[in-house]
Amino acid sequence: MRQYDHSTCPCGSGEPLAGCCGRYHAGEPAPTPEALMRSRYSAFDLELTDYLLATWHPSTRPPSLEADAATTWKRLEVLESGEEGERGWVRFRATFREGRRWSVLEESSRFVREAGRWCYVDGNPAIHRLKPGRNAPCPCGSGRKFKACCGLV
Repeated sequence: MRQYDHSTCPCGSGEPLAGCCGRYHAGEPAPTPEALMRSRYSAFDLELTDYLLATWHPSTRPPSLEADAATTWKRLEVLESGEEGERGWVRFRATFREGRRWSVLEESSRFVREAGRWCYVDGNPAIHRLKPGRNAPCPCGSGRKFKACCGLV
């Protein structure tokens, strides 16, 4: 797990981690597919692979999952979410950086609720490379120019 302090939750809610996704990481069931997806995004950022596996439906869960320290998750945008009975969906966009390369993962994810807990089933991911210009808005969502924000790294 990465050893750094998040004053706000990585999911972008603006809330402290402990009061947002941290409570789901600690065992509280996520109440909606969107809450589970946000907590899974935060778990990817925090390298909580045990949580990711635990919230993955057994029918599609990989046997193991390695932490990926080369990927830095920068921004989450939930585009649409909902549920009908025991099935749910979330369409999202997640911006990340690998070294100096920027990309966006877009996915429509499917979820199912079993025994009162939502589980991630699968999704149809698409990855698009970004090439932010120096004077373009930073892809991290800060509102600053790329050259004055993440372009300094």
